[in-house]
Amino acid sequence: MWIALALITLWAVAALFVDCRIPALRIPLTLIYVLVAITVFIEFRWSRWAAVVYLAGVCIVLGWWLTLKPSNDGNWQANVDRPAWAEIAGDRITIHNLRNCDYRTETEYSDCWSERTVYLSQIRAADLFVTQWGIPFASHPIVSFQFGENEHIAFSIEARYKVGQGYSTVLGCFRQYELILVTADERDVIRLRTNYRKGEEVSMYRLQTTPEVARAMLLTYVGNLNKLKDHPEWYNQVTRNCTTAIERQLATDTNRHQPWNYQILVNGTLDNVLYDRGTLVTGGLSFPELKQREHINAAAQAANRSPNFSTLIRAGRVGF
Repeated sequence: MWIALALITLWAVAALFVDCRIPALRIPLTLIYVLVAITVFIEFRWSRWAAVVYLAGVCIVLGWWLTLKPSNDGNWQANVDRPAWAEIAGDRITIHNLRNCDYRTETEYSDCWSERTVYLSQIRAADLFVTQWGIPFASHPIVSFQFGENEHIAFSIEARYKVGQGYSTVLGCFRQYELILVTADERDVIRLRTNYRKGEEVSMYRLQTTPEVARAMLLTYVGNLNKLKDHPEWYNQVTRNCTTAIERQLATDTNRHQPWNYQILVNGTLDNVLYDRGTLVTGGLSFPELKQREHINAAAQAANRSPNFSTLIRAGRVGF
């Protein structure tokens, strides 16, 4: 019990310091809370009254913390300042604010936004990109859908940054970032990671799905696009991140429930988990062989600005 109280008290202290919206009050409020906690321990030691006071303090902070509301209004970085949304009319889906930035460097780009119309009946497959950057417990998945012969639209669940912000695992556990579902050309969202960011390695796998299941997956993503447009949400490193924000809903909508696995949360080995579950097209290869075969950085760098970028990065891969 005391270990649990210590942990949630530590969270309350951090929440006050990180998420207080009045900068001048952050340090005073945090110090007052810490001093009260120390005083209670000196006065009551391990008594039940000390436990009650600690729990009450955490509940007060939690109540305030839950009043912090996300917003679509903000001084956003240019590549996330327009959330995508979609109109569905029978077989036709029109995606607004689809991102297709023309990159010069990772942080310099132009011509980011367009409108795209696709058709559910033309969906042929779904693919998974997994980005890793040398941290064994973390990766970033991106799902892409193929329409017709060679049209691909990718969906990437990310933290939405304001000007001056960058990602922090610690800050991601608090209410610092809104959630955004980036909808983009592969020449944007994949090439950004293979050609412009340093130290990111990308693997691409064909998912073991029928066109019907791929359509259900796409409609799940589109539904979340439109939900976020009108009802913004907080990004959270644990509960609403690039994997957990949509994993359960996808399983429900495609009728593919799987037992929960901690590796979905600590997702550095996500592609290995999906290999073991039979979710990936493997061509009979072992996982290490498949991962090596599906590594696309060199092909993406060679394709670079080619209008056939998506075709070129798939050449010779398993399942394509």
